[in-house]
Amino acid sequence: MTDPTPLSSTPGGAPEQTPPQSETRTALLEPPNPPAPARHTSRVQLWMHRVSVFLFVLISAVAGVLLIILPWTPEWTDNYLLISFPSLRIVVASGFFRGICSGLGLLDIWIGFWEALHYHEQQ
Repeated sequence: MTDPTPLSSTPGGAPEQTPPQSETRTALLEPPNPPAPARHTSRVQLWMHRVSVFLFVLISAVAGVLLIILPWTPEWTDNYLLISFPSLRIVVASGFFRGICSGLGLLDIWIGFWEALHYHEQQ
């Protein structure tokens, strides 16, 4: 009978057993993992998700409207926070800075409504 483990000889002539080579596998050769079973969400989780999306859209819309309108009002530069920093007040009063703030407001509104339009519930 033959031994399935390969033998190698040392310079002294005594055979020594070498451990079998372990099989190496790569992710490309392995079959894909089976899909996870669908989770059934409870009614409470479903409503919590709906409420969180609604609040996100609401907060995004309100913050966006404030960022669009507020930079163009006198309260934007005539406030107590900027009185002690006159150089910062000059920067905040510039049209470029006001335009950036209004642009961020438009972006905020866009993100909120995009989230509302692409909302879907998992089955």
